[in-house]
Order: sequence, then C-alpha cells, then structure tokens
Amino acid sequence: MIIHYKCPNCGDDMAFDSVSGNLSCASCGRNDSIEEFSDDYIINTFSEDEAKEYECNNCGAAVITDADTSATSCSFCGAGVVLADRVSGSLAPDLVLPFQISKEQAMDAFKKWCKNGRLTPDGFMTADRIKNITGMYVPFWLYDLHSVAEVRAKATKVRSYTRGDYVYTETKYYDVERKIDLTFQKVPVDASKKMNDELMDKLEPYDFGKLKDFKTAYLAGYLAEKYNYDNKDLLPRVKSKVSSYINKYVSSTINGYSSVKYVDQNINTRERKAYYVLLPVWMVYYDFDKQEHTFAMNGVTGKVVGKPPLSKKKIAAWWGSIAAISFIGMKILSFAIGGELL
Repeated sequence: MIIHYKCPNCGDDMAFDSVSGNLSCASCGRNDSIEEFSDDYIINTFSEDEAKEYECNNCGAAVITDADTSATSCSFCGAGVVLADRVSGSLAPDLVLPFQISKEQAMDAFKKWCKNGRLTPDGFMTADRIKNITGMYVPFWLYDLHSVAEVRAKATKVRSYTRGDYVYTETKYYDVERKIDLTFQKVPVDASKKMNDELMDKLEPYDFGKLKDFKTAYLAGYLAEKYNYDNKDLLPRVKSKVSSYINKYVSSTINGYSSVKYVDQNINTRERKAYYVLLPVWMVYYDFDKQEHTFAMNGVTGKVVGKPPLSKKKIAAWWGSIAAISFIGMKILSFAIGGELL
C-alpha cells in the first residue's frame, strides 16, 4: 500500500515541512495542518503482501525498495510516498519526532561544523564537496525502566595525628550497604540493523517533549526505515546503556571514606514500558580526497556526529606548539626559582 498526499488546490504532491510543521505543496504554496488534513486527498494503492516493488500513483513507475523501507520517493517523478503496510499493525510507530530543521538549514549547519574543524585538512573545511544529504526517520525504541541496586562494601577512614614525639595512624573499618530505586524515562536505542549504533548514540539528546502521535503525513518527503529488532531484542542493550549511570549514582552515595571496596553488587533493571518511535536524522555524505565520509545530524538540534579526516601537518603543528609552550613555561619557572633563562 502506497500513500500519496495530494494538494486539494492543484493536485500536486504535498510533503511535510519542518519549518511550519504542516503538509506543504511546493507548487502552489498551500499549507495544511496534519491533524486536520482530509482523508479525501490521500491516494492509496494496495499490495497483497510486503513486496519490494510498488507502483507510483503519480507516474505509474515502479517504486523499488528493500524490505526495511517504510517511506521513500519515486526515482522517476520524485514524489514522496509512504508504504503504509510497513507502518501499520505491529509495525505502526507509537510516536514520531518530526524534523525541526529543513534541508537548507541542515546544509548550512553542516558547512558551519566543517569550518570549525581546526585539525581537519583545509580542503575539507571549505565544505564544498557535499555529495548528498538525506532526511531519514530512524526507528528507535524508547524505554521506561525501573532499576533496583543493592550494594555491600567495605570502607575505611584513615586519620593521622601527632602526640608528643610520635605520629599515629588510626584506621576505622565500616560495613556499607545501599539499596537504591532508580527510574529512567524514554531511554533511546536505535532498532535498525543498518545504522551505526555508536553514531546514533552520539546524536543524543533529543527533545522528547516535541514527540507527536504517529501519522503517516510526517513521513511524506522523507525516507523512513522500519525496525529490525523489537523491544525484547534490545532490552540487554538498554540495560547496558544505563548501567554506567547507575554505578555513578551508587558511587556518589558512598563518600567521605578513605577507601571503598565493593563486596557484592546486584543491579536488577526491568522494562516498565517501551515505545516504538521514529526519530529524525539528516544523513550527510561528503566526498573528500577520493573517499566518501558519512556524517549524521540530529534533525531537531542540528548536532553533527562522525569522524572527519585529520591533517597530519596540523596535528604535528599543534603538538609542536604545545611542546614549545611547555618548554618556555619550564624555563620561566626555572628562572623564577633561581635558575638561568637560556
């Protein structure tokens, strides 16, 4: 099933506009609220099963997708389409975080980010080799979690004091126990096998206060993927993700001691609720030095992540300047305490 959103004025295709938050027609400029858009102007084409080939309602051309795509565009006429059978039933997202940054704004933000790379080659900093920039809704699970941490530790307090001609060291030993309840809300984990987990993690944080109930209209004009892993598959990963925060919090409650040695530590984390959501990501493909570099941008905040190329000359110059400053500093210190400044 393919969905096209047709303009009631001129019949051209409409797409989600990140600036206005509405469905927008590029031909006549009409804007419609997604909440109020009439179903009369949604055109559907049905398929019997989840095929990899659909038919474009605009021009009749075949829309070829892989099995994970849920929104794309016709390669012939450019119409944005949503494959509705891939966002319905068990594949229907609970929520969507709409794009807040337009393609033009994303392009400008990426160029600005490139120019701030002090250790990147000069040719990269010009940001004039952007091969493609694609708006994509990436499938995530958001978890509400409840954790109970039970900890037992041995701790010491050590103090030294002088009495007469003798220096005494006093050591006191303590048994420390903690039982802590912690709750986490909307912890994100990407559910696409195509996306790099580390890259997706670095895009955080997202403003989840702007989440909307899912409607297919938000996907119009963008690419979208359906999830490959369900919430049960990713539960071990989200537990691992919050474990470092739990350990830090437990440690913050055991202070004032000279030493702490953990004897037993038991952390039990349970899922309270999981939401299937689509989060906005601009994927930027940059062609530099005969290689394609991939970067990701948070579609709400404009945060860019990825590994840019580094200039060996700039790195060498940077380390040289640090060494020179350190050398001068040592000479000044030597002179200040009675040495000679050579």
